[in-house]
Amino acid sequence: MEDLSWQDVDSSVKRCPLCAGKLYVRLRKVEDPSSRDSFDVLRCDSCGLGKTFPVPSDLAPYYENYHGGRHGATAQRCVKRRISIVGDTTRAQTPGMMLDIGCGDGSFLLAARKCGWRVQGTEFNPYAARQRGLDVVTDICEIPDTSVFDCITLWHSLEHLRDPLSTLRSIRSHLFPTGVLLIAVPDIDGIQAKLFARKWYHLDVPRHLYHYSKTSLSALLQATGFCPVQWRHQEFEYDLIGWLQSALNCFLPTPNVLINMLMGRSPRCGAAEKVTSCISGAVLTGLAVPLVAMGSLINRGATLIVAAHPCDFQRDDKE
Repeated sequence: MEDLSWQDVDSSVKRCPLCAGKLYVRLRKVEDPSSRDSFDVLRCDSCGLGKTFPVPSDLAPYYENYHGGRHGATAQRCVKRRISIVGDTTRAQTPGMMLDIGCGDGSFLLAARKCGWRVQGTEFNPYAARQRGLDVVTDICEIPDTSVFDCITLWHSLEHLRDPLSTLRSIRSHLFPTGVLLIAVPDIDGIQAKLFARKWYHLDVPRHLYHYSKTSLSALLQATGFCPVQWRHQEFEYDLIGWLQSALNCFLPTPNVLINMLMGRSPRCGAAEKVTSCISGAVLTGLAVPLVAMGSLINRGATLIVAAHPCDFQRDDKE
């Protein structure tokens, strides 16, 4: 892709889209493991929002072979945990209407439907979810204005959106005043992000267009009419693989070998790197598990999960 220098960019682009604060380059030349293209990660000096630069005009090539099997053997555990979070935050005796933004292959929606929810999803590539009998559109703008939901979820999809402000405002219009919004994103202020910098697995540029901290995510929610009521600082599988793969990325020439093997994909590397990744991953797991617990304990895990209500509805949940 064309090399665009940050110094040559118009000054209006150097302002945060959320708070208009000044953007500066936090990380230079972060490499996409698939295309080997490089991107910078910018950071707002006011609200802390991170932004990938430059943003490709066509992101489709960067999503080739991206969907499907991303949770590997832990997929069912991940879905069960998310269903449990929905139950904890909605406290619904009778499940109502649910919308999942960026629903992937629909595994979470299928589990929610088994629990009694009436479900719908959005997905850029909806084929897999539709094949499983789910009602999935490609964008929230395709959902009728009259459709209103009791729970709307974004499980690691907010960071992929080109215009999060517009999307959350649309979500607000589709959520009941008593409804719950659930968002999970990587935490750019977490221990892993600080320690591994450009080698951090969860940067995932350029697919992750924005990079959130608790401060910037709170500011985004406030700007779009939501009030956070509960925070979590860990998704075990995300945090664990973040420690393992980020550490391996620091000393192996081919990035993301371990995660590709766990997802059933064949990494483009020799047998030596595959064996090294397997053995090192097994050894590092014993070290990483207590680090995952520590990150959650001090609120600096690799993942942020927030539950929010429309600001005109409050109840006695505690952060």
